[in-house]
Amino acid sequence: MAVMIEMQRRFRQVLFPVIGACVLSYFAYHTVQGDRGLLSYWRVSQEVERVETRLSTLTAEREVQELRVASMRNSRMDLDLLEEQSRETFNVVHPDDILIYLNKSQ
Repeated sequence: MAVMIEMQRRFRQVLFPVIGACVLSYFAYHTVQGDRGLLSYWRVSQEVERVETRLSTLTAEREVQELRVASMRNSRMDLDLLEEQSRETFNVVHPDDILIYLNKSQ
């Protein structure tokens, strides 16, 4: 009987530290691996950097296109640009023109 009492006493002494360790390990695991953990945060941070880089590239391209469109407006039309665009769009060449074909890889 004394052995059972001693086992119960030791079990109570060990029970709370074991439960505490389990709870602590649960929260530590989810701090790193969870949906809102550190690894997810790093993944999202890298995705944000990639998207911001893409945004800056597209913004620069848009500004170039806006300048080209602005130069084709009636108030200050660039006739060379208009001719270039019309020839490219309609695939028309003047008989006196000399064509030089370039590889796209150059």
